[in-house]
Amino acid sequence: MRATVFVTGLLLLTTPSFAQSEQPASPPPASDSITPAPPPGGQTTPDQAAPAPAAAPAVTNPPMTGPKLLISTSMGDITLQLDAVRAPKSVANVLRYVREKHYDGTAVYRVVKGFVIQMGSFAAHNKGRGVDPGGVKLESDNGLHNVRGAAALAHGDDPDSATADFFIDVGDDTALDKSDSSVGYAVFGQVVDGMDVVDRINQVAVGDDGPMKGQAPVDPILIAKVSIIGEPTPKAAAKKK
Repeated sequence: MRATVFVTGLLLLTTPSFAQSEQPASPPPASDSITPAPPPGGQTTPDQAAPAPAAAPAVTNPPMTGPKLLISTSMGDITLQLDAVRAPKSVANVLRYVREKHYDGTAVYRVVKGFVIQMGSFAAHNKGRGVDPGGVKLESDNGLHNVRGAAALAHGDDPDSATADFFIDVGDDTALDKSDSSVGYAVFGQVVDGMDVVDRINQVAVGDDGPMKGQAPVDPILIAKVSIIGEPTPKAAAKKK
């Protein structure tokens, strides 16, 4: 039994117990954030300044189609819009765990400020919860991006090893998308309500009482329940027949 975690742009190394982890690397500063030196003889004036480079278009996710998830935490509710069209295997996998009530009573077990919050297969105080054997076929090359508010499946060194664990991007983490040097992490949904809750969770104090040292909330952030919104109940489905 093991849960899976990730780092920016790299596959994970294994560690004992339920987790595989490595501290995510800090990205270099953006080149356009460096202020050029003024020309000899004085300060730069508007007509002396070089033209500003055109801003790159912001990366966003397209509208998503599918049910929603309501994640009820001890710090507030988070609603995810799932994309059952672009990430059908990933969405079906998460929905199965929701129906099995796997997430109920777990916790947000990983917080990396400015990067992600992560949940899935650990309760408070590093208590692991078993997952079903096998994993999900990686769907990282699906046109969805790890941008602020995106939800993606975590996986280990085997890209097809994702199970119940997932993370929510706090910032734009497009380095986690599929690229020539990385298999990427499959985005399957987007926060549509409760991003303020995600941000508050991302600011809590962290310590060592979790699967990744230095990344576990000191005061556990409990997940009371995860519910599916927009899916027919068994009774409603039976009536349609």
